[in-house]
Amino acid sequence: MNKDELDGKARAIKGKVKQGLGDLTDNERLRDDGVADEAAGNVQDTIGRGRRKVGEAIEEVGKKLKR
Repeated sequence: MNKDELDGKARAIKGKVKQGLGDLTDNERLRDDGVADEAAGNVQDTIGRGRRKVGEAIEEVGKKLKR
């Protein structure tokens, strides 16, 4: 896992917590902030996974070229 993946997962969890608190307190703004945080976290996690996959592919190509 890379930093983007970890940060994204953390942000998504934070968003879910905010949504729950917003629901409990009937605070629509807090809930909406939570939805936005969760979505942004999921995007960041996806970008991180993509970066990792590209890095792994580059490493694999490098290993094959060294042979």
